[in-house]
Amino acid sequence: MLGKSKATGSSVESRTKVGTLIGEGAVFDGDLRAPETVRVDGVVNGNCTCEKELIIGTEGQVKGNISAQNVIISGQVTGDLTVHGKLELLSTGKIIGDISARSLVIDEDAYFDGRCTMMTGSGNVLGGTSTNRLTDKSAESKSADASTKEDEDAAS
Repeated sequence: MLGKSKATGSSVESRTKVGTLIGEGAVFDGDLRAPETVRVDGVVNGNCTCEKELIIGTEGQVKGNISAQNVIISGQVTGDLTVHGKLELLSTGKIIGDISARSLVIDEDAYFDGRCTMMTGSGNVLGGTSTNRLTDKSAESKSADASTKEDEDAAS
């Protein structure tokens, strides 16, 4: 049928305006940085940084770290991902690396080997890291309390 994709992909994958395309069979060696949406159907050997969306097609491969607002993966990623919005790992997708994302959707039959850390809307990491921040603040607070006590003792 016309306009319908054979692959089980996200509807966003087919509707997004793509600013940069690495076509099937193409190989890009080096770090890729783009202000718009990037679609990879070939191979990228290097880090990818997108201010908007990164779409990795079924035949697409990225061998490097990824940083983007939103990411849709139908192909393969070997590297760490930092996603400030939504990460979708579709059924044909494969990630070998650590994920840091605000929102995560993993389809049945997708492959993920790594560690996942969830972020809050403000970009702060949930879990152990935010506890460390609280510990740092309480240490500052204790230091301020000690200074105040020294000032009071000196005034007496």
